Amino acid sequence: MKLTVDILRYLSKDDFRVLTAVEMGMRNHEIVPAELIDRIAALKHGGTYKVLKNLLKHKLLHHDASKYDGFRLTYLGYDYLAIKTLVNRGVFTAVGRQIGVGKESDIFEVATEDGTILAIKLHRLGRISFRAVKSKRDYLKHRSSYNWLYLSRLAALKEFAFMKALQEHGFPVPNAVDCNRHCVVMSLVQGYPLVQVKQLQNPDTVFETIVGLIVRLAEHGLIHCDFNEFNIMIDDDEEVTIIDFPQMVSVSHRNAQMYFDRDVECIFKFFTRRYNLSVEEKREESDGSDEDADESSRPRFSSISKESGFLDKELSASGFTRKDQEDIERFIEQGEEDPVSDDEGTEEDEQHAEPIVKNFDSQCSLKEDEVSTRGEKVEVEDQQSTGATEIHGRESEDTTDQGDGGGEIESEEDDGELVKKLTKQRRKAIRAAHGGGRKNFSSSSTSRNVYKDKGGSRSSHNSKLHKSSSIW
Repeated sequence: MKLTVDILRYLSKDDFRVLTAVEMGMRNHEIVPAELIDRIAALKHGGTYKVLKNLLKHKLLHHDASKYDGFRLTYLGYDYLAIKTLVNRGVFTAVGRQIGVGKESDIFEVATEDGTILAIKLHRLGRISFRAVKSKRDYLKHRSSYNWLYLSRLAALKEFAFMKALQEHGFPVPNAVDCNRHCVVMSLVQGYPLVQVKQLQNPDTVFETIVGLIVRLAEHGLIHCDFNEFNIMIDDDEEVTIIDFPQMVSVSHRNAQMYFDRDVECIFKFFTRRYNLSVEEKREESDGSDEDADESSRPRFSSISKESGFLDKELSASGFTRKDQEDIERFIEQGEEDPVSDDEGTEEDEQHAEPIVKNFDSQCSLKEDEVSTRGEKVEVEDQQSTGATEIHGRESEDTTDQGDGGGEIESEEDDGELVKKLTKQRRKAIRAAHGGGRKNFSSSSTSRNVYKDKGGSRSSHNSKLHKSSSIW
């Protein structure tokens, strides 16, 4: 997309206020309704609609009335918002010519106040040449819905973070200056893409340097995933600089070995084809011994040790995040502690298992004896209602049976208190059979009626009747 900043100087504060309102509305709307834009911008006297008309004329917004009257930001409008913010910060003061075009971004020259030339990279995901972003990149992660502007912003933030970290660890990368929305400002590399260089004075040295950078990145926990002649800059002194970092992944990624081998294969093929470097011939000559073959052959992913650092953890690279690392460490710690605790628990359970079973068996036997004695009580009460002579006769039999039962309980459980309780209950049952049943019935009936009839003359009259009936 062609970037013309001539209109930028003529835009007013209200224009940028409406652009910001559309950007805020696009957080949860694909097409932002005009009424919502008016409420967010809060311009007086209906000025929002006049501004929208002006922004449409300069193609900073796109109008869509298929379902409702709404607007959305274009890449040009998003560029203006980012450039305006960076200019207000004092990062640069002028925008120059376009110096690079890619399938995911455009690169322009910018100048600071003191005349220093920098480069600004505008990410433009969603072009016709590269729309398989969801399957080729991991910007979305766990998100299901996406917007091209939002994806471009995520790519810019990721590239700025990687560039800053690699610069601190001494890698030959551009100096990261600032980042806003989908724009990344960096130092301008004085060189040319390797694909444009036809001859090299020392191709062997450059080849070893580039392959060494691939191995060094892997030792720090990162894989470039797009390490080819288009993303390598080389100057007149044949110094190498790496560019383009949004697609970098961790060595813990499930496809890390495939990406690593692909980067190495791209470099081997290019130097063999372009500079006639006999890399494969050297490998065949050294096949006589295994040690020489391992030393001269291309680097292997399995032989790389991560001893230089853990940038994938620090930057939360694709395939390895801090949260995942914490979960793994917790899982490992629990795995080491759980077997000991489980063994201790099993030993304690075995120690207490036998006493619990024994107590349970004794309780079950006691409950069976109690049930049998209660059954005898019911029989005694039913037989006592027929007559006193029969009750006394059965009492002697029950006492003999109880004596046998008590002897069994004493012999098995040595519990004499239970026998005493049972004899007391039988005596109470005999006394109730002789004449206590009627008294209990009358008293219970009077208590119920007294509870129902409370207060007033009627209750007193009813109480007298209840007393007379009880006496009768």
